[in-house]
Amino acid sequence: MEGQLCANLEISVEKPPGASPPSFIALLKVYRELLVSRIRNTQCLIDNLIKNDYFSTEDAEIVIQFPTQADKVRKILDLVQSKGEEVSEYFIHVLQTVTDAYYELQPWLDEIGYKPSENICSKPVVNTDPVSRYCQKLRYELGRDSKFVMSYAQREEMLLEEIYSDSIMELVSFTNESLGKVCQLEALFDDAVGLINEDGETIYVFGDAGIGKSILLQKIQSLWARKQLEIGAKFFFRFRCRMFSCFKEDEAICLKDLLFKYNCYPDQDPAEVFHHILQFPHTVLFTFDGFDEIYSNFDLSSVPEMCSPNEPIHPLVLLVSLLRGKLLKGSKKILTARTGTEIQRNIIRKKVLLRGFSSNNLKEYTATFFKDEGQRTLVLNQLEANPNLCSLCSVPLFCWIIFKCYEHFHSMFDSHELPDCSVTLTDVFLLMIEVHLNRSLKTSLLKNNTRSQAEMFKSRKETLLALGKMAYKGMENSFFIFEQEEVSSVNISEGDLQLGFLRTVKGYSGCDNQCTYEFLHLTLQSFFTAFFLVIEEKVGAKELLQFFNECSSTETAQPTCLRIPWLKKQLAGKDPFRNKEHFHFTNLFLCGLLSRSKQKLFRHLVLPAVIKRKRKTLITYLGESMKSHLKGVTRSRLPNYNQVQVQPNFVWMLRCLYETQSEKVGKLAAKRMHANYIKLTYCNAYSADCGAISFVVHHFQKRLALDLDNNNINDYGVKQLLPCFSKLAVIRLSVNQVTDHGVKILYEELSKYQIVTFLGLYNNQITDVGAKYVAKLIEECSSLEYVKIGANKITSEGGKCLAQAIQKSKTMFEIGMWGNQVGDEGAKAFAEALRNHPTLTNVSLAFNGITTEGGKSIAEAMQHNNSVKIFWLTKNELDDEAAMSFAEMLKVNKKLVHLWLIQNQITAKGVKYLSEALKENTAIKEFEREPDKPRGGQSF
Repeated sequence: MEGQLCANLEISVEKPPGASPPSFIALLKVYRELLVSRIRNTQCLIDNLIKNDYFSTEDAEIVIQFPTQADKVRKILDLVQSKGEEVSEYFIHVLQTVTDAYYELQPWLDEIGYKPSENICSKPVVNTDPVSRYCQKLRYELGRDSKFVMSYAQREEMLLEEIYSDSIMELVSFTNESLGKVCQLEALFDDAVGLINEDGETIYVFGDAGIGKSILLQKIQSLWARKQLEIGAKFFFRFRCRMFSCFKEDEAICLKDLLFKYNCYPDQDPAEVFHHILQFPHTVLFTFDGFDEIYSNFDLSSVPEMCSPNEPIHPLVLLVSLLRGKLLKGSKKILTARTGTEIQRNIIRKKVLLRGFSSNNLKEYTATFFKDEGQRTLVLNQLEANPNLCSLCSVPLFCWIIFKCYEHFHSMFDSHELPDCSVTLTDVFLLMIEVHLNRSLKTSLLKNNTRSQAEMFKSRKETLLALGKMAYKGMENSFFIFEQEEVSSVNISEGDLQLGFLRTVKGYSGCDNQCTYEFLHLTLQSFFTAFFLVIEEKVGAKELLQFFNECSSTETAQPTCLRIPWLKKQLAGKDPFRNKEHFHFTNLFLCGLLSRSKQKLFRHLVLPAVIKRKRKTLITYLGESMKSHLKGVTRSRLPNYNQVQVQPNFVWMLRCLYETQSEKVGKLAAKRMHANYIKLTYCNAYSADCGAISFVVHHFQKRLALDLDNNNINDYGVKQLLPCFSKLAVIRLSVNQVTDHGVKILYEELSKYQIVTFLGLYNNQITDVGAKYVAKLIEECSSLEYVKIGANKITSEGGKCLAQAIQKSKTMFEIGMWGNQVGDEGAKAFAEALRNHPTLTNVSLAFNGITTEGGKSIAEAMQHNNSVKIFWLTKNELDDEAAMSFAEMLKVNKKLVHLWLIQNQITAKGVKYLSEALKENTAIKEFEREPDKPRGGQSF
């Protein structure tokens, strides 16, 4: 619009040499309707016109009497034009200077090339627009709040820029299938990638505890505050969802108070700012952190689905209405929750899965954390030597704790190394507690004494018991925020608060006049809960195991909880927000603290007889629980295998078993599985879980199959599986972030034992380097029959190596290469491998960039092959000439049963060749070619 008007405008703003001054009056006349439609604030214009004596108070009163904003703008334009060129130019100067208030007009101002005259430049302009002033204040306060990350020592703050590091963010479908990686945070808001529901408004970010959800939101907040996040958001409101649990059942507030009171309050005219937000909701960005941490007895079914933005109502109703889009429809929203908190599809626009650090991310984070190159090299070498520790470090929170502990002890003592044995999560948290307590001692004393973890814990037993008691009380009711009264009731002193286990949080509800507290992280509250269960002598068997029962029971502890229609269907009375991960972590730490290796520590804190009794209770329960759990799993009878399909809860059970570090428990678990094919697909298993898997699996006496497809194993997880490889005949690691380094480990280990028959590596990050290791394994391991390595980054170089290895193999039955890029050179190599191959039966070279040349080579080679029964060549670039070659092949080859050629470039002419050939070939049972539609089937 502006461009057309500029083209028709005879008056140029830029004055050529010798030309008469431009007419700003004419300019305002030509662009009148544009200005009327895009000027949202009139008060700033009026204030500046009055300040420079261009308007009188009577002029302002005339403007104010008009009912609509558009009419007010029209009247201002009339008055400005009537007062002459200088006033008209000053009017444009205000629009240009007060950028925040008139940002929609900035492209127009650039287009007309307006430059103020010397006279006008001398006139002051003051931004009195309450909306833009509020935006400035909001950016300042959010920038200040997001600049630092509070350390676990509380007294210590770290710059976000010095501690934040990228991790793996993956866009996923509703069924959690990968849609690609998020490389830039702006991509979260870009509908060109990862959009799964255009009617939804919420970007749903999920992942396990400690994986980096909160710090990701802090990073987004920081970028917005510095105007480095270009997504069209003028307003940013952030909420921690656990705050909604603090509101009493009868409390009611309006939307305006929810936004301003718990974020940042406007200094001027809150009503106008709120009205602007209601008018332009698309300029608002919300972040809601920790949706699974809402626990409330408020019944949403008792209130109407629609609610007014102006009427007070319970804050939870406002939250739900915002997420539904019933309030501020069109606003942008990011919602985070722990894995397992599923929300119905209609509110979700995108799903983003946080997977933690990749090996490269970990190296980058190590470089960020340890500035000294020598220290950094030492840490990386120690991590490389300890895959167990590396796996724990793939979770950002645990990595941070490990690095801070290392840094602390390294500064206190002449030398300190990371542990070189099996490290459990309990070990890491005990070390963190020790660091907290060490910080309370004087440095000089610490330097002169040999540190003793047991003595340190004994000296602060009452403090640890008090913190544990409060953590336990909160965990019983899934409460994560504690009022001052609750802190005082368990005798936590001011000195105890300074240790840094707790941090103050902004007061909510009726708690505004006193401090409220939370544990630094949810996992820390779980740890202290477990610690209390161990050292409190009065805790009996029922209390000791109560959180195991929470995780296994189909009932919930709370009688009435939020019932929200748009959440996934729940059993009657169940809490839709309920996520049991905090209970799982409590159970995990309980197993670790009651392990035999911790008895030396706890004999200083509680009677040995008490520990023995509790340990016996726990071990007995674990044995019975494993037996009960395995009775309910899905079992299948396969050729040579008895398969058991386990659920994600089983991974938590393995984690608990691993924390006990009891070989007796591990052997018992292996014995009770009664299966030799363990299927752990889609169980959200991380690299650290491979240590727990190995802990049980290495006790199997016979060969077995292990299916870990569609998890988050990565190279560190592969390394943790080392104790298992002597038993594994089938290993499936598809969709697991495995790189060439992980493939190298597989080659080195599997080639030792010569028993593997099936290797699944589909959809990882394997290049030609990794393909060469797989090729060497095919050559050296005569037992290997099946290789699935599709959807990686293998080109013609890697393809040729694999083909040459297959050509030498006398046992290969199936090769799956779907979705690589071997091209014609790779196709020719595979053609040579196919020629007269004795055993190869199933081949997929689909979606590999193969053109006519490569296709003709394959077709010619297949005339000399009697073993291949199924061949996929879908999604290549084969044309009619290639089709003619395949037609000739079909006249000769009477062993091929299934041939797939769909989604190529074969026209009706090519189809005719193939159809004629089929008249002479009765062996083909399934033949897919253009222009027929595909009937389904599996691509490898």
